[in-house]
Amino acid sequence: MAKFLQGNELNAELSKLIENAREEIILISPYIKLHDRYASALKTKKDSPKTRITLVFGKNEEDISKSMKLDDFNFFKEFPNIEIRYEKRLHAKYYANEETSILTSMNLYSFSQDNNIEAGVMSKTSILSNITDNLKTNITGEDSFDKAAEDYFNRVVKQSDLLFKRTPEFDSKLFGLSKKHMYSKTDIDKLTDFFENKPVNGKEKKNTASVHKPNKSGYCIRTGIDIPFNIDKPMSSDAYDRWNKFGNPDYPERYCHFTGEESDGETSMNKPILKKNWKKAKNIHDL
Repeated sequence: MAKFLQGNELNAELSKLIENAREEIILISPYIKLHDRYASALKTKKDSPKTRITLVFGKNEEDISKSMKLDDFNFFKEFPNIEIRYEKRLHAKYYANEETSILTSMNLYSFSQDNNIEAGVMSKTSILSNITDNLKTNITGEDSFDKAAEDYFNRVVKQSDLLFKRTPEFDSKLFGLSKKHMYSKTDIDKLTDFFENKPVNGKEKKNTASVHKPNKSGYCIRTGIDIPFNIDKPMSSDAYDRWNKFGNPDYPERYCHFTGEESDGETSMNKPILKKNWKKAKNIHDL
């Protein structure tokens, strides 16, 4: 059943949609600049690798950083199960989980939520509504509002360009009946290169990361994002909070703190730098 939303109720229902998601979150918005309330709601999913997040943004083909800032990309790239996509023609705004969808005028943009007059239509699915929708389809040949919207935006997602993808790896336990999340791997990342080499004041930035970056910064051994180089603190704050729940200093991690390359589990809190890179790291950082 559809419900009209406006103002604070629209903001509240979007937060609930994110918090109540178990299997899937779809966020489709031309502009991305997260309000604190939505960032807080999304943070509840950072330890939920089974919750798949699909983010589609658009506009500003010449400079996509006008549609999504580096800070927001760095926030999203730490999620264990996420795709970030780009569609240059995007103007629609649609948010959904496995049970609820909101079709709205509101961007996922903090200014919109605080200042603009926005409205939307929310639809929730249930066993009863599915039966009713199926009867309607059989009688009239027309899909329900939520089914038509879901099908349309699934096509939007499929036709968009995949710029970033991170997938979780699980270790099966108890004859496959239980799965433990081991780590997540980055399969595709076109956004990091874009932001690192983005022109500054109209001048193209030289790609000197491989030569100079180790002198200035390190990498989180769990997520691979840029952080200050410190072998005693080789994780981002969010990654450290997750690691600290168990606190195993020998737990296999994903990246080398010195170079950022994948370590295939050969790094840990006790050994944040790959053995092959230790000598060079020692000379540069006076370890």
